[in-house]
Amino acid sequence: MAKQTVAEQTVDILVRAGVQRLYGVVGDSLNPIVDAIRRNAAIDWIQVRHEEVAAFAAGAEAQLTGKLAACAGSCGPGNLHLINGLYDAHRSMAPVLAIASHIPSSEIGTGFFQETHPDQLFRECSHYSELISNPQQMPRVLQTGIQNAIGQGGVSVISLPGDIAGEQAPERSIEHAIVTARPSVRPGDAEIEALARMVDDADRVTLFCGSGTAGAHDEVMEFAERVKSPVGHALRGKEWIQYDNPYDVGMSGLLGYGAAYEATHECDLLILLGTDFPYNAFLPNDVKIVQVDVRPEHLGRRSKLDLAVWGDVRETLRCLTPKVRAKPSRKFLDKMLKKHADALEGVVKAYTRKVDKHVPIHPEYVASILDEEAADDAVFTVDTGMNNVWAARYLTPNGRRRVIGSFTHGSMANALPQAIGAQFIDRDRQVVSMSGDGGFTMLMGDFLTLVQYDLPVKVVLFNNSALGMVELEMLVGGLPSYGTTNHNPDFAAIARAAGAYGVRVEKPKQVRGALRDAFAHKGPALVDIVTDPNALSIPPKISAEMVSGFALSAGKIVLDGGVGRMLQMARSNLRNVPRP
Repeated sequence: MAKQTVAEQTVDILVRAGVQRLYGVVGDSLNPIVDAIRRNAAIDWIQVRHEEVAAFAAGAEAQLTGKLAACAGSCGPGNLHLINGLYDAHRSMAPVLAIASHIPSSEIGTGFFQETHPDQLFRECSHYSELISNPQQMPRVLQTGIQNAIGQGGVSVISLPGDIAGEQAPERSIEHAIVTARPSVRPGDAEIEALARMVDDADRVTLFCGSGTAGAHDEVMEFAERVKSPVGHALRGKEWIQYDNPYDVGMSGLLGYGAAYEATHECDLLILLGTDFPYNAFLPNDVKIVQVDVRPEHLGRRSKLDLAVWGDVRETLRCLTPKVRAKPSRKFLDKMLKKHADALEGVVKAYTRKVDKHVPIHPEYVASILDEEAADDAVFTVDTGMNNVWAARYLTPNGRRRVIGSFTHGSMANALPQAIGAQFIDRDRQVVSMSGDGGFTMLMGDFLTLVQYDLPVKVVLFNNSALGMVELEMLVGGLPSYGTTNHNPDFAAIARAAGAYGVRVEKPKQVRGALRDAFAHKGPALVDIVTDPNALSIPPKISAEMVSGFALSAGKIVLDGGVGRMLQMARSNLRNVPRP
């Protein structure tokens, strides 16, 4: 077998681990890696315009596929640009391998041109960050990084000097099998028995679900039916648990709606399923709480627990459900379902009042039409800020759609980069970037990546010429808005100049047709929709403790916002409630 360089061996191992693309920006220290990819038909180099986009795109790919994805940056400033997207991937538990190429190994520690210490810089946003300073470390260090990313769910970073990458690799006989999937984690019998006793002893049980319920929809529904439990969710749990759910009481938290807050506070036992819900002000402190999570470090860090259960949700419920007694009474569940429907009725009435004639256009109206027109298996990527609100309240999950965003890290400008990664997985699947004008303009240069690769991403731009969430934060602090206004161009004209489809919408009656035309277009498209900057949102329950870190309007000058087709589901569920 012909000898390989370290760069060639690196690329070969990535291919064996299932990596199909490496996102990045070329640079001299990265040249051996890029050239090795050029000569390997099993993997593609994806040229983006900014390394932050590379990391976000890789993170999105990993979230959607559950498999390892990869990105790369050249020495110094190049790989530093990766850090924000890597933080997001790591906090989203997305398995990503980043190659941070480095200055010549003989110059490390001398203050050389572009010198940084990436093996140290990336430690906080990774499970594993190591420097390869000698070819003999290969392939063990790279394989260890891959297994950390996949096994623990998150980021690994390999720092690789350009000169080392070009050297001959050691004999391949020491390579070993690569872990490419995570196992199921079952709790111990003692924990299952203890949880079963707690469920049997409680009169009113509520489930609150996060992203850890992925793949466990049937098990959650079976358990909820057995114990007659309302089921609420966090934002990251919405896509996995809200659809086909006759026990749904909505979402709690800063973007919440419906009766999820009441259901979590009026129960005897609250079971947190696969959620690292960060806003403990929305969690009760006077009911018993059990948390089930596959990550033991998540257990108990948001609230005091009466029982901590280490295991994934599906396996835990498979073990638990047969052991608990079926509860005969639906009284608590029916009460919460009615509260949920009543809450949604109220906000929908406020939302629908002459909204189809309002100029500037209500963003709620745009989101509701988008939900109706988008494909049943669409992937939505959502910018941080007010777009999170519209996505949480208007996008209807169905078990086939996906909704991803920077929901834990909370970065601006994530939607377009994540859409790039999502579209590369499947060019035939509809990918919609719900972008705000602030986030879009931050990394707008990579709209050209859509054009360069003819990626048919549809950018739906909620253009209110403002940083709406920041304005709310200023309102809470009693401050006048300052530095939040954007002087925007005609984004549709920019899209057309770049070679993409672009249309600008300024009247509500144009929204549906513009979206249909963009979705029918075969290539990249941008719909620039001028929206009302005063259409903001507040959560359903407000206290002084909840204000910190989020924008709440004390003067109630903003609209609660509608909830789209979720009202239909709530009404349908309510029909099943027995009447006295």
